[in-house]
Amino acid sequence: NLVLCCKGISQTLAAFGLESFLDEAGCKLVFYLHKVSRGASLSTTCLLSGFQTIKLCPSISRWMDLHIRSPKCIVFCCFLCWVLHFMVNIPIAMYVAGPTNSKNMSMVFVYRYCSSHLSGILFSVTAVIYTFTDGLCLALMLCTSISMVLVLHRHKQRVQHIRSSRLSPRTSHETRATHTILILVSMFVSFHALAAILSYWITQLQNPSQWLRSIAVLVASGFPT
Repeated sequence: NLVLCCKGISQTLAAFGLESFLDEAGCKLVFYLHKVSRGASLSTTCLLSGFQTIKLCPSISRWMDLHIRSPKCIVFCCFLCWVLHFMVNIPIAMYVAGPTNSKNMSMVFVYRYCSSHLSGILFSVTAVIYTFTDGLCLALMLCTSISMVLVLHRHKQRVQHIRSSRLSPRTSHETRATHTILILVSMFVSFHALAAILSYWITQLQNPSQWLRSIAVLVASGFPT
């Protein structure tokens, strides 16, 4: 909800021509909350997928203490993710300014209502950090999802002879769970990967078209939606 509100509402107002509706404090707040909520959404989704994998895989669960799989531990880890992103994204608020103080057009290409004081080197370092963390989350999500699908497939094969005697026409629970996992991971990886590619493409263009910027915003809001 924070990702959609911070980016969607502001971008919608900018699309209708209201490009100076935020002052410097508003720009800092919108940028900061968007980065924090996006990072927390990304990391907590991977975290919960990891906990689900631990719960499903007997070989992993056997080595884990029961406290690690408890709801309190999951909530605490999600809380740590929020705290981490609140701290990591503090520099974002420092370098964001209002729409009339633009020194670097790279951010204006994505957010027409705000600008940034990031230099070329600092912008490149920030981009590398975000690319690494996003790539790490995508890789973890892929690994945990593949592990869960394999566990469910093996379990389905084990109980196949029991279900065959019942002659039940309904789809098995393992098949439905596998379809849900595959849909989730496909949307997760495709939306985030495509959003990262479009964002990089926009920063490399001198004057990207409005259609490209709008598509980038739409894709970035795809998975939260």
